[in-house]
Formats: sequence, C-alpha cells, structure tokens
Amino acid sequence: MKKGKSMEKLNLNDVRNYVENKIGNFHERRIQNLDKLKLDQVLKRKNPYLFKAKNVLTSEQIIKGLIDAHLSSSEEGIFGDWLEGLAIFINQKTFGGFKSGIKGIDLEFDKKNGRYIVAIKSGPNWGNSSQISKMILDFKTAKKTLRTSNSQINIIAVNGCCYGQDSNPDKGDYYKYCGQVFWEFISGSRELYTDIIDPLSYKAKEKNEDYEKAYIQNINKFTKEFNNNFCDDQGNINWIELVKFNSTDNTVKAMNI
Repeated sequence: MKKGKSMEKLNLNDVRNYVENKIGNFHERRIQNLDKLKLDQVLKRKNPYLFKAKNVLTSEQIIKGLIDAHLSSSEEGIFGDWLEGLAIFINQKTFGGFKSGIKGIDLEFDKKNGRYIVAIKSGPNWGNSSQISKMILDFKTAKKTLRTSNSQINIIAVNGCCYGQDSNPDKGDYYKYCGQVFWEFISGSRELYTDIIDPLSYKAKEKNEDYEKAYIQNINKFTKEFNNNFCDDQGNINWIELVKFNSTDNTVKAMNI
C-alpha cells in the first residue's frame, strides 16, 4: 500500500502551472458537450406544457431555453470532474495522496491519525437519499478492502465538496467537508479556497469566445430544425405536434381503463 508523507507547504506556482496546463480540458469538454447535442433528445427531456404556460412564442425562445437548461446541469458536472483532478493534484503535493483505485473513492491519503478515503463532489447538494446511501456503502466496502492488508489501519471516510458550507460535518458514517474546510483539509492551507480563484481565469476570455461561437451555431442550427418540424407555413408553433413528439407512447397499446 502506498504511504503518505509528512505535510509539505503548497507552492501556489505549482497550482498555477497545473491550471494553465489543464484548464483547456474543461473548455474543450464544454464545446464537445454542445457539439454532441441533438434536438430530438433535448426536446424529449423538457416539459412542452411549461413553454405554452409561459406563453413562449418563438422557436428561438424554446431552443435557447432547452440548450441553457441542458448546459446549466451538465457544466456543473464537467467542472466538478475538473476540480476533482485539481484537488487530487494539490493533495499529492502536500500529503502525498493519490487517485484511489477503489470503486466510489476518488482520493486516498495518510494524515495524522489515519488513512483518509475521500469521495469528491462539486457542491454540498449533490445527491438524493439513495445516492448518499450508495456513497456510504462504497465507504464501507473501501474500508473492508483496505483492512484486508492491514487490519489495524484507522480509516476515516470523507465526502469532500468543492464549494458551499455544512455546519454539521459529522454524519456518523463519514465526515462532510465543504468549501473552505475541504480545501484546507486536503492542503493544510486555510486560504487555498480563495487562492485558486485567479488561476482559474487563465485564458478564460479566449476560451469563452470559442464556446460562444459554438453556442450561437447550435442555437441557429436547432432553431432552423425546429421551424422545419414544428412550425406551420405562417411560422406559428404547432403545439399539438410538439406535444405528440414529446409524449406519444409508441411502445404499448392504450390502457383499458
């Protein structure tokens, strides 16, 4: 089993270099996420009655609402994955931690009184009760796995969240550290949560210009496709056809009620 090392002071230049080398991956995944979108997929995920109730009148309004809703949820996950990599990098520099090979565990490292196993999430409100139960089960399985080679090892499970707060970190089966507390936990630096802000803006303007171009192209492309499929010759939205596309069941016969 890999051994941890005594804590070393974090060099912020290492963090800046990591961000400069890796932040492009986040922006590339954002654009790839846009490029993979299909109109029929996003139309079937959104409530068509909601658009009608809100008196949405144009194709572009519908398309922009669909794409923005998709991007809002997916980008949180994409950036969460990126921050996980940053957290593991920082912990490796300070405590000799490493990416865990155990299912459901992102980071392992030794610190003071034991081995820490960490499941990293983007923010504090990341899961429902069944997802949290799954994480607890993963923690229990990981403890059994680690104790097969060292039955005396003290293992502490942590749910680390990259932003937010939790005023009750002791959850019984695990600890939940959020925001400032999480970044200090993995680095030993009380101010790291603010120190990483500036490096994250590396080439942000340039990268966002590329993203904006891809975004506008998709708005225009999907609007044209929507007009062809769900608007009449006068340009009016055919709501009946839109609802049918979204909700018609073609797999089973009608229920005999």
